[in-house]
Amino acid sequence: MQLYTIDTGFFKLDGGAMFGVVPKIIWHKTNPADELNLCTWATRLLLIEEADRLILVDTSIGNKQSEKFFSYYYRHGEDTLDSSLARHGFHRDDITDVFLTHLHFDHAGGAIDQVGDQYVPAFKHASYWSNERHWRWATVEPNERERASFLKENILPIAESGKLKFIKEEDGIRFSEHVTVRFAYGHTDAMMLPQIDYRGRTLLYMADLLPSVGHIPIPYVMGYDSFPMKTLEEKKRILQEAYENNYILFLEHDSVNECCTLKQTEKGLRLDQTFKLTEI
Repeated sequence: MQLYTIDTGFFKLDGGAMFGVVPKIIWHKTNPADELNLCTWATRLLLIEEADRLILVDTSIGNKQSEKFFSYYYRHGEDTLDSSLARHGFHRDDITDVFLTHLHFDHAGGAIDQVGDQYVPAFKHASYWSNERHWRWATVEPNERERASFLKENILPIAESGKLKFIKEEDGIRFSEHVTVRFAYGHTDAMMLPQIDYRGRTLLYMADLLPSVGHIPIPYVMGYDSFPMKTLEEKKRILQEAYENNYILFLEHDSVNECCTLKQTEKGLRLDQTFKLTEI
């Protein structure tokens, strides 16, 4: 098997929202903000080439939203999903599986394209994977905090296309030969994290459980999380496991760092090394 980083550019979000109760005087050291208090974040995806499957983890924001919508997020950067796929010799039509960690717009927006007045799958040969609990959370009963992140045009056309499939909600369930699934419930209900056996190491795709290396200290939890105390518990447990087993953590939103490992210090778990996927 082979793993590829798929860079799709950057966007901006409010630094205070990204760090919750942590004061700016602390978080700005690792994630500096601009004059509007916005920090830059990556939309970095992972492509898994395994036997006869080509699995894309998340799909970025996409490009079908309105100019007003995009004006809130200051998208920038030269990389796109298509250019990154092409750099590795692939095309979106080669994708066999789209693994959606969760259905917020910055993770699922690229799943669906708008063609005229129609919404169609952006990956026409792929199956789209979610889980029943999270799908219901996003489509039937979204809470007021998350409602604006669950855009119907990103989500409902997946089911209407007939390409939607559900992964059983069972921590450690096998998705493919080298990929198992971890579940987390703090950021949003039943977010899925792919855990991959790769070159003798374990790589865990962190999605929004760990947006950046600046979020490694356990109390550094996003204001966007629906259940912050649950996030605290999950971070403590999963990061401790990652440290004890020398996991590689793949970072979807860190604007500088692709991968990292952890070390134990007198202050708790902290950043050890950062590196690119190609350096493994």
